[in-house]
Amino acid sequence: MSTTWIVIPMYNEATVVGSVIQDLRRVFPNIVCVDDGSRDGSQAVARAAGAVVVQHPINLGQGAALQTGMEYALQDPNMTSIVTFDADGQHRVVDAVDMVARINSGEADAVLGSRFLDDRTKLSPQKRLVLKTAAIQSRMATGMNLTDAHNGLRALNRDVVSKLHLTQNRMAHASELVNQLATIRPRWVEHPVEIIYTDYSKSKGQSLLNSVNILAELFLR
Repeated sequence: MSTTWIVIPMYNEATVVGSVIQDLRRVFPNIVCVDDGSRDGSQAVARAAGAVVVQHPINLGQGAALQTGMEYALQDPNMTSIVTFDADGQHRVVDAVDMVARINSGEADAVLGSRFLDDRTKLSPQKRLVLKTAAIQSRMATGMNLTDAHNGLRALNRDVVSKLHLTQNRMAHASELVNQLATIRPRWVEHPVEIIYTDYSKSKGQSLLNSVNILAELFLR
């Protein structure tokens, strides 16, 4: 996995990001954390764990952090793929490994994680409804028959990464990314992943109200 870069948006994740990076580095030596204006020492923790840290001087949002991370990875001429990976411990390294393997085999140019292809991920009824609604909206807008349009675990090959340009800095970037993929038209597949919701990750995540607001904004655009 030495030609894959892991891109981790990071904002005030000092509590857990070190262990996330350590787990990843057992397989993936190249990790860039894009610190989005953290004030809790996340930068030092990430560097100590072995990641490259690129810093935003102020908080710009996850979309901006992902774009910065992708641009950083593209500077490596040996990079063949990236994986977008959350800093809060929700994602599993084994899923990332399997997704990159599908890129490396030539099966797909983009492998998109889905928590709805099996029953491992435990979701509240409200969260499930929001995510299912987002997937329906995405299919209507893009024609891509996704089951999980707002999953942050993705593997993308270099060509796809070079064509993406995220401008939605906040959480709406997830829909923007799918819209751009629909325009780029790569070979894509969904891959079953397990999202691990802990008390910590839930405290860092979007509230249900914010999720509904995002959906309303997307339907009105």
